[in-house]
Amino acid sequence: MYFVYFVDNNFRVPLNRLQRGLRATFAGMAVNAVLSGTKLAAGIAGHSHALVADAVESFADIFSSLIVWRGLIVAAAPADEDHPYGHGKAEPIASAIVAAMLLGAALWIALKAFSEIMQPHPAPKAFTLIVLLVVVVKEGLFRFVSREGKAVDSSAVRTDAWHHRSDAITSVAAGVGISVALIGGNGYESADDVAAIAAAGVIAWNGWHLLRPALNELMDTAPGPEVIDQIRRIAGTTPGVDHVEKCIVRKVGYQYFVDMHVEVDPQMTVLDSHKIAHDVKDKIRDALPAVSDVLVHIEPLGFAARKKQN
Repeated sequence: MYFVYFVDNNFRVPLNRLQRGLRATFAGMAVNAVLSGTKLAAGIAGHSHALVADAVESFADIFSSLIVWRGLIVAAAPADEDHPYGHGKAEPIASAIVAAMLLGAALWIALKAFSEIMQPHPAPKAFTLIVLLVVVVKEGLFRFVSREGKAVDSSAVRTDAWHHRSDAITSVAAGVGISVALIGGNGYESADDVAAIAAAGVIAWNGWHLLRPALNELMDTAPGPEVIDQIRRIAGTTPGVDHVEKCIVRKVGYQYFVDMHVEVDPQMTVLDSHKIAHDVKDKIRDALPAVSDVLVHIEPLGFAARKKQN
């Protein structure tokens, strides 16, 4: 059982969701603090621009993890008078910022490499290849953080995971560029810079790939049809519900808010229809703990169809 839920005034928070997200974030920060300093020192001493670019990417990972950490803390805060729907959008905001940082890092790496490729410079030293073995560590870190991000359904943590993979990609590109420069000898010194440009392109693609879902969540884009269909099925099987006429779902952080219209017997009393509305809400929230609230609008059976005809 992954989550234990705390229920208070219709606000549900997985108690260990925050802990798991922070654990993944802090693990990444600790690893990056060591790797970034090591790669930067080796890149400067070994005349490898690709490795320096790789170190910059690792330093960016640290700042991105700080943003994710803050986003997770804010998102976990309960609803209040100023934020009646909670603070869940802090996560996609953090995710968008981190994705934008990826794009910024890619641009910086590309511009730096372009400027260096036009100038003669010594080939990188052979010892710089040893440092690039950290790609195994970064790929392992990506898999761990990505798994935790999916488990707690956090866009911010998933985006932070891709920062680690982009770091692994720059390490691979740097390794290829340094190898070509060492094997080719004179005239191949710029292979290191070409590798950095290639890595920047991959990082930029990842940044855009991660920015889009964060922006969609901030724009209240509907979740996948499987989520909506499941909610409609649960509501439709509630005793007294004859038809689910409308179902609108939006995601706020890791929670869902549902607005729906259900049709009931036109001769039913207000008291009975009110009870059915509460039954629908309770069944959906019991079956899907990620659903924070359900607003049910009661309509007489056939009213929506008659309204469309008129």
